Amino acid sequence: MNRKTRLAVLLFAVVLLGTVGTAAVLRAADRSAVRDRQQADGPAVRTGTVRLAPDGERQLLVRNLAWGPHRDEIATVPADHPQGPRTASGVKCLRFHAAAGTGICLQAERGTLQDSYRAVVLDSHLRVRHHFPAAGIPTRARVSPSGRTVAWTVFVSGDSYAGTAFSTRTAIADTRTWALDDNLEEYAVRLDGRPYHASDVNIWGVTFADDTRFYATLATGGRTYLVRGDRTARTLTTLHTNVECPSLSPDGTRIAYKKRVPGASPDAPWRLYVLDLATMKETATAEHRNIDDQALWSGNGTLVYALPGDYGSDLWTVPADGSGTARRMMTSAVAPAYLG
Repeated sequence: MNRKTRLAVLLFAVVLLGTVGTAAVLRAADRSAVRDRQQADGPAVRTGTVRLAPDGERQLLVRNLAWGPHRDEIATVPADHPQGPRTASGVKCLRFHAAAGTGICLQAERGTLQDSYRAVVLDSHLRVRHHFPAAGIPTRARVSPSGRTVAWTVFVSGDSYAGTAFSTRTAIADTRTWALDDNLEEYAVRLDGRPYHASDVNIWGVTFADDTRFYATLATGGRTYLVRGDRTARTLTTLHTNVECPSLSPDGTRIAYKKRVPGASPDAPWRLYVLDLATMKETATAEHRNIDDQALWSGNGTLVYALPGDYGSDLWTVPADGSGTARRMMTSAVAPAYLG
């Protein structure tokens, strides 16, 4: 092959690669444009005022996943009509929770080379009160019943709980003083009644009993545990094994959680269970599919959780006592929180 031929081949290759690259960019832009258009058969979403303080009828807040200009915004619907029109707030969150006029919103900040993340504390009008840097990809968020304490979990490495190649960071902040416990792994751990120290400890999925006491998941040595946390004593005490992403019932008597079950696929290992804290009796719910979410109690008898849907995730509900059947409650939504 002579010099002229080689140059022609090189020029052709450059043009071909440029064409392929341009086509890929155009396809990506087209997909993005489609996501910005409201679904013809999707839920109605309109702009309006969203508040985090109870105001009359009970409300359900969610991260709206319906395609259109309000995707990823926090939106509200009447709790008794979750399939109705949504009111979008204009505030975008990756993870969200709210209680008693306080919200915690985990957001991405787009950078030139890579994204960064932050945990934003919102007031009842969804205005920023304070924010903290977050060390990784947002995964869980909770507000205490009084609204005076918030917690969040991020992936420092990895992006799934299914395997073992991940590391989390969980923080708790006081919304009155802005005192921050940046890493709950610094708390003293008691496992099976004895002090415990290990380099592989991971903690995630806080659920609050009050402003001082909480529950969470602790993982170490290839096992997971339900732990009871105390912010004043800075302790974590194990209570039960094989518990992930706990959620405390409103009356404080039970924990909903995802449990790894024997024989399940390593990529889909969890089923939704409820633990009685007085007796440590486990009850399997009627939801038999894989659950990778921190369930929410909509009352003392019903659980709400996310499952994959056509546009990201849908919200489903099932009785907490093992009876009944699971049913889809709301399409194109995730990260629910009830107010009122």
